[in-house]
Amino acid sequence: MWRTFTAAVGLEQDWCIAQCLEVDVAGHGRTINEALGHLAEAVALHLDEADDPQQHVTTIPVVTAFQIPGAA
Repeated sequence: MWRTFTAAVGLEQDWCIAQCLEVDVAGHGRTINEALGHLAEAVALHLDEADDPQQHVTTIPVVTAFQIPGAA
């Protein structure tokens, strides 16, 4: 059975960083696809090792924007 998760991807220097929004796990790589592949492996491993995997999954991630004063 396959399960779909959501990832946010950003750049840090020469690396792509992929963060899973439903599970607090990240992966990185030189390309977005590499980062997503590493993220998928990390999430699968994380959930395989959890006593109760459902406790580690947020079912409805919320993605929104916010502001802070004076940020460059």
